[in-house]
Amino acid sequence: MKILNLYAGIGGNRKLWGEEHEITAVENNPEIARIYKDFFPNDNVIVADAHEYLLKHLNEFDFIWSSPPCPTHSRIRKCFTNTEHYGLKEVYPDMRLYEEILLLQGYCKCKWVVENVISWYDPLIRPFEFHRHYFWSNFTISKEKIISERKHAELDGATEVYGLDISTYDTEVKKRKILRNCVDPKVGLHVFNCAFKTKQYTLQTFK
Repeated sequence: MKILNLYAGIGGNRKLWGEEHEITAVENNPEIARIYKDFFPNDNVIVADAHEYLLKHLNEFDFIWSSPPCPTHSRIRKCFTNTEHYGLKEVYPDMRLYEEILLLQGYCKCKWVVENVISWYDPLIRPFEFHRHYFWSNFTISKEKIISERKHAELDGATEVYGLDISTYDTEVKKRKILRNCVDPKVGLHVFNCAFKTKQYTLQTFK
């Protein structure tokens, strides 16, 4: 299949999809895109604006995964806004999230899913909630228990959970932030399996 992986990061969601597909990954940060390419050398990695890329290439793929930027929707960020320690300021929620959902709902002919954090506000379009994420999709995502320890606080812990070791990379982006932005590979696999009713691997393998 031809797969489009938008806002790809270092590929947490994509890690367990296998190597038999033709995957295009779009990431706007060159440093992060370089790490992704090291992990998945067979993927076509494009350094570009994923939002614009989606609009121009909407119906060229069999499956689209999009994970638009989440901080402005995050309950944690809002919680820390105007606090003495963090000093974060009020921001407009980034509405590109809903632009993409509506674009895909209205015009996309393939299987698609948009992933984001559980927001501090009631979502404007009803999502499916699964494993600490919101998902919008044109297929059913079943609720299956996924065993995954949350070890985001330390770099080694996040590396252990995701199986993506970035400890040796020299990057201006904080490594902990890079890993925190990853979707758990087991979640990415489960959503992929639900889209095509396949079982490339069983979740029991990772428990």
